[in-house]
Formats: sequence, C-alpha cells, structure tokens
Amino acid sequence: MIIGVLKEPSFESRVSLLPEAVAALTKKGHELWVEKGAGALSFSTDEQYRQAGASLMDRDQVLKAKVILAMHAPAGGSLTPGTVLIGIFQPLYQFRLIQEWAAAGLTVFSMDMLPRTTRAQSMDVLSSQANIAGYKAVLLAANTYSRYLPMFMTAAGSIAPAKFLILGAGVAGLQAIATARRLGAVVEVFDTRPAVKEEVMSLGAKFIEVEGAADASSAGGYAVEQDAAFQAKQQQRIAESITRADIVITTAQIPGKPAPKLITNAMVNSMRPGSVIVDLAASTGGNTSLTKDNEVLVHDGVTIIGNSNLSAGMPSDASKLYGKNLQNFLQLITGKDAVLDLNWEDDLVKGTCICYDREIINDRVKALTT
Repeated sequence: MIIGVLKEPSFESRVSLLPEAVAALTKKGHELWVEKGAGALSFSTDEQYRQAGASLMDRDQVLKAKVILAMHAPAGGSLTPGTVLIGIFQPLYQFRLIQEWAAAGLTVFSMDMLPRTTRAQSMDVLSSQANIAGYKAVLLAANTYSRYLPMFMTAAGSIAPAKFLILGAGVAGLQAIATARRLGAVVEVFDTRPAVKEEVMSLGAKFIEVEGAADASSAGGYAVEQDAAFQAKQQQRIAESITRADIVITTAQIPGKPAPKLITNAMVNSMRPGSVIVDLAASTGGNTSLTKDNEVLVHDGVTIIGNSNLSAGMPSDASKLYGKNLQNFLQLITGKDAVLDLNWEDDLVKGTCICYDREIINDRVKALTT
C-alpha cells in the first residue's frame, strides 16, 4: 500500500511520521511517499527519510497516494475519490469540511474520534499529545511567572512555593500536576469526576471536591455538561481557590461543544498581579472569559496564555508518539501483503471513520450536518 506523508501548514511543527516510523512501515511492505521538507520543523531531514526507505516528492505527487497522513486538513492540491485520509480533523467542529470530503468520495479517519477503550490506548493520539501539552503548560507558566516555583530558604530570606490550580485532571491535567510537583510547587486540582481523586492525590496534589456532578463515566474520559446548581457550587469553590493561586492551568473541554467557562472576569480580578493562566482549551473558546486563541494578553497584571497546540512545542517527541499511534492504527486497517482491509465489525475502525462511500457514517457528525 502506498502511504503519503504531507508537510503540515506553517503553524505546525509536527509531522505524521518520523524517519524511524517510515522504516518500520517499509519493512512491513508499505511504500512511503513523503513531501519534501515535511519533517524539517521536527528536525528530520529529507536525506534521513530517503535512508529510511521513503521516496521524496512534491505535494501534488504525494496526494496521489492511496493513504494520506496529515495532522491537519490538507490545503492545496486535490484528492481523488477513494483516497483514505487519516489525521486529527476535529469533525465535531469542522463538519462543513467533512460534508465536502464525503461528497468528494474520500474515506476519512479522524484519530480524535477513536473510541477511548483499553484496546485503543496504543492508538490514542489525544492522550499522547495531551501528555506533552500538560508538561509544556507548566514549563511555559514557570517561564512566564515572575517568581520561583519551589520553596527556597536563603541567607537573604525565605521564598514561599508557588501555588498551582489545575482545572481538569485528564491526561494533560495529570501530567501538569506531576510536572508542577517535580518543580516544587503546591498544587490544588478541580475536576467534575470524583473517580480521578485518588490519582490526583497519588501525585501529591490536593483534590477540590464539589458534590452533585453529573455522571461522566460514559464520556470517554471527557467532561460533561453540568446542571445549573452544580455550576454554581463549582464556581464558588473555584473562586475560593483561585484567589490563592499563582498559576492556573485549565484543560476542560466537552467534545463538539464550546469549552466550559470556569473562570470569570471577577475571578481573574481576584488574582494578584504577576499571576499566570495557561488555557489549553483556547481553540474551543477557552475556560476563561478573556482567553484569546493563540494570543497572550495581560489583564490587570494577570497574564492569560491561550494555546491549544502546546504539544507542537516539542515536535520531535510529539511526532514520534503520534507516528507510533498511526503505525498501530494502520496495522488495524491493513491486512496481509500490506493492503487496505477495512473491517467494519471492528468498533475502533467504525468509530474512527467519519465518511465512506460518499456518506458521513459517524452518527455524532451526521447529527450536526442534518
């Protein structure tokens, strides 16, 4: 099977496959076509791809491959009907584009729609990238913050440790907790899912409990919408904690809907000058009322960083993990002799596929387009 790897847009430093992943797929009998310069921002040269067994081509040539790997929706050039497109396409937000792809006869797999089951863990791109985002969020906050993170006792006096508040204890939140604790900070954590309390506490953080949350056990690890009574209690507890916080990292998102507004302007105003907020939900509206996607702003001395693409700040390892996720998924959809073999009885194949045979087949996306 011919697999094409596209160069990503200028804002993206990651690539779908590093040379090591190309070599592994080549050994399995696949033919790899890589767009020239695709790995440059991930510190992988065209020569390294050649040595791994890939053919380096112009974009128009790569687009003729049977399977196209691209993290973001490809721009420029045209795809022929029957082409299989695999990436992170956010179909719950980009459903108009999905309609166009379905009409064009493309088979589209969006890895962010992969069912989050135990069997899917090795293919879970959201988790692999969120882990990096949580780590980078703490480093970015520490670099922006005007004080130390750990406690220091010096001849000139003592420095109190920084206080973190992390909203959301998913993969990104848990990594943020671990990283902040390693750097010596004091950490409080809020999450609507009581089930994560034990994991939060095992990392050395304090868990803020609010009773009455809606059951999120069937939401695949995501937050779910809460009723008005819970939201009121939630806001009160967050307001109490945020006045003590020096750094806040927010990660809460609800698939297919705007990010919940957890931090009001009044809460931001209650923080002391020099405090920092890193909002990882910026691309879906942000968890604060002031967040601007891909922007850094200062409100009454509080720096608010809106960045949902922090994993791209570590392009080498982010690409390595993403590529391994794709290798495992490609193994799922290819049979003997490295040919495409789509088993629609497999819940991972069916759940990840968005459109096939000129129809949108994912129920959640279909509901948005009718």
